[in-house]
Amino acid sequence: MTNQSIKIGDIVKVDITGLQKYGAFVKFGKQRGLIHISEIKSGYVADIHDVIEVGQVCQAQVIDVDEFNGKISLSLRTLEKQPQTHHVQRRFHFNNPANKIGFQPFKEQLADWTKEQMTYLKGRKEEI
Repeated sequence: MTNQSIKIGDIVKVDITGLQKYGAFVKFGKQRGLIHISEIKSGYVADIHDVIEVGQVCQAQVIDVDEFNGKISLSLRTLEKQPQTHHVQRRFHFNNPANKIGFQPFKEQLADWTKEQMTYLKGRKEEI
């Protein structure tokens, strides 16, 4: 299978050849590709090693082919019976009050940061 014969949407049998915290490297035929951690499964994956392992053989779907660089991106998530979109995951994550992200925590800490910075600058001014 050459890059020209691979197209987005193809389902291929892949062999997991390596794992990094950001994704899994795979081999299929003479081709190599990457399954980004966000494409491993629906939902949050804290540690990729908990979900897949080197040597595992599975089916994946081609989701992007970069012909210029020869890179192929694949997904396991798109082959789930009811895959969630990333938007659903993000909405849950950002709307969850237990998560200290977004502008609200920034707003809460801005006064303290400003006070610290002003104290620092005042001290620097006195040194000069």
